[in-house]
Amino acid sequence: MPKPPGPGRSRLRDRTARAIASRRVFPYLATVTVLIAVGVGILVRAIAPKDFGSVGEGIWWAVVTLGTVGYGDVVPSTPWGRVVGGLVIVLGVTFLAFLTATVTSMFVSNEQRGATELLDARREESEEEILALLKRLEERLAAIEANLERAGGG
Repeated sequence: MPKPPGPGRSRLRDRTARAIASRRVFPYLATVTVLIAVGVGILVRAIAPKDFGSVGEGIWWAVVTLGTVGYGDVVPSTPWGRVVGGLVIVLGVTFLAFLTATVTSMFVSNEQRGATELLDARREESEEEILALLKRLEERLAAIEANLERAGGG
């Protein structure tokens, strides 16, 4: 049974937090991008039918704009079409920035994990060396004490 959202939190926000924590954010980003492209393609076709001859052409424009490529083969000329275009550009830049940050974070995390494992291994080696040295010192002290007892008690 799914856990209800925390106080003042939405299900979407909880799912997003879990996706980021589990490092499975890319499928969510890709899905959201596809949904935005399809939704915007339909919307822009309805807003500017003269500029976009079909929903497919609207989706093509949305994908190109979200990817910040902007070929210019299809562009909105109506004011509302340009408003939608501006929003799509902002979403595309935000998506790319978030994707870049996520991938970079994963690389840094993997690098830190490797460094931590190496330090832990070296720490264990050092602890083992110290314990071996202490054991040798204890044996030498025991031998010295035994020699002193023989010399003094003899």
